[in-house]
Amino acid sequence: MIEEILKEIAETQRANTEKHQHAARDAHAKSHAVLKASLTVNGGPPPRLAQGVFATPRRYDVVVRMSSSPGDIHSERVPAPPGFAVTIIGVDGERLLPGLKNGNQDFPMVNFPTLAFGTIQQYKRMLPRLEKNAQSPEVLQKLVAGTGTLARKASEGVGRDNSHVLGETYYTQAAVRYGDYVAKISLVPRSNNVRALTDRRMDVNDFSSIRDLVVDHFRTESAEYEPDAQLCMGLDTMPVEDTTVSWDENASPNQPIATLRLEPQDAYGAARRDDGDDLPTFNPWDGVLAHQPLGSIMRVRKDAYERSTAFRHSENARPRVEPDGIDQIPD
Repeated sequence: MIEEILKEIAETQRANTEKHQHAARDAHAKSHAVLKASLTVNGGPPPRLAQGVFATPRRYDVVVRMSSSPGDIHSERVPAPPGFAVTIIGVDGERLLPGLKNGNQDFPMVNFPTLAFGTIQQYKRMLPRLEKNAQSPEVLQKLVAGTGTLARKASEGVGRDNSHVLGETYYTQAAVRYGDYVAKISLVPRSNNVRALTDRRMDVNDFSSIRDLVVDHFRTESAEYEPDAQLCMGLDTMPVEDTTVSWDENASPNQPIATLRLEPQDAYGAARRDDGDDLPTFNPWDGVLAHQPLGSIMRVRKDAYERSTAFRHSENARPRVEPDGIDQIPD
């Protein structure tokens, strides 16, 4: 089933490459910003939260890419789920993909906690409809009338009435290993300036409105977010294999594990845009064993990301470059 899904994804990526005469990611093709940040792991959390990357007090350099989720590039008048992908640089631990020597940890996230297609079987059933309608902007507002529960769940996750991307909470959606535990990771607005943007509607009236909003913010302002972990308390009520199921926050609250800080900067200058769009990959499998992605959707992503990356870099004749220092990100 994974091979059949990967074949369909590859065909769509090739078609989009022909359309734009440039190979983009097969998902989250459109960037809004590439940002330098820092992650501070504070001391004193309960032992169950001091796991993996978050086991000991430390400061890490971080690269953030903000994007829209479709694998094609659309006008921003059409709501689409925003993404917030994090690369933590210089992480110690056994690697999930031994062929990558960078020593980083990636956490790609989007702004809703569950997936409409929560298992590989559901994904395979939905994929032809998604790709058939991918060229129709309406699919991003409301997938297709009458497609049942999965489509309704998906349409609920498509944007939130264009809520401001800097005020959103972002989620890994699927579970990851969390050292000796299993968890889902989220990223919550912490500083007052981004908390004030939560549920504020963006004025999106052209092709790059979201980029302009993010660039304008970071031209003069900073931002802080709080990475949280929600620990799995039992597979009967908090399943790993089915990502359509929301984990009950009353049974297991999201608990803070670090602070992510972004200083004022040029969020999408020409050199940074060129570097961030074409060179690195943000892949949940690019990380350490302590944070291994879990569940069938994550198993699809393992090969999907690697094949998409290989195709993109080959077609664009650009090397894959994963940062091993924040100074490699252009100013």
